[in-house]
Amino acid sequence: MTQKVMLSDLFKIGSSKRVLKAQWQTSGVPFYRGREITKLSQNGFVDNDLFISEELYAEYATKHGVPTAGDIVITAIGTIGNSYIVREEDRFYFKDASVLWLKRTSDVESKYINLWLKSSLMREQLDEGNGATVDTLTIKKLQGLTLDIPPVPEQKRIVALLDTVFADLEQTRAKTEQNLKNAAELFDSYLNDAFENNFSGVEHDSLNDICELIVDCEHKTAPKQETGYPSIRTPNIGKGVLILEGVNRVSEETYITWTRRAIPQEDDLILAREAPAGNIGVIPKNVKVCLGQRTVLIRPKKDKFLSKYLAFLILSQKVQKQLLSHSTGATVQHINMKDIRAFKIYNLPW
Repeated sequence: MTQKVMLSDLFKIGSSKRVLKAQWQTSGVPFYRGREITKLSQNGFVDNDLFISEELYAEYATKHGVPTAGDIVITAIGTIGNSYIVREEDRFYFKDASVLWLKRTSDVESKYINLWLKSSLMREQLDEGNGATVDTLTIKKLQGLTLDIPPVPEQKRIVALLDTVFADLEQTRAKTEQNLKNAAELFDSYLNDAFENNFSGVEHDSLNDICELIVDCEHKTAPKQETGYPSIRTPNIGKGVLILEGVNRVSEETYITWTRRAIPQEDDLILAREAPAGNIGVIPKNVKVCLGQRTVLIRPKKDKFLSKYLAFLILSQKVQKQLLSHSTGATVQHINMKDIRAFKIYNLPW
């Protein structure tokens, strides 16, 4: 039998005391912002680089309290709703407003509440009456949430059941990732074998000589929206394909502005200039796209190269090695437009 309760009946809901940026340190007690709580929520651990002094932590622990085992912390700004249950071995403080603190005040199974916080039931209630998705979580909003809660033994049974399901899903995910890795390695092997024996005794043309068009994107990433024209950024460029799932979209006005130099067409290529530099995809049939930041539109001359053939040639191991040898940047590889246009490409028959 369940009963409907307010979340504020189970937890004291608040945040931390203010820690000034001048009080941040490179060692001491870990100090978490929303991004660190998100990583804890996803991975159970975080490589942290912000800290506060032992003295400040001790002062706040005495005067205001600090997170203890069974409490829940949850992200409140930006990507909201990423929650983490504080463990016995945890010892940290966190940034006010960016993270909210649910301090357990009742005999409740925190794991059960944490699962509810991640469910659509919580999200739907949070968005209800707002007319739009909530992008900021406040103490008042959390205090106003209600949930149906069963007796503690039933809470524990549900948690144990879901833990088993999640463990099975994690095992499936790991196997899927390994299969994808194996498939990618097989693709690279076939790709390199296909071109390996064709590199000797051939003429070299610059990419500029064999293309009608080579245009880079001169715009920054537009604000994200759910509808409109796909804006291809470097993460959306795979090996020979464009990854359109979850792609950022732009308005028609932005599309017109961004494509005034060249309207991308079917079979055009989009090359990533960085992150990851060298990836190249082919624009599929009946798909209108525009170029996002750090991308290059390439249109081969039809009497010189088939688009997909050129894409796979550029992705081959030897060509990638040569192309990336022109890259600059200490931490992020970057290929400039001058080197892209002048790049010598193998003029192979097709």
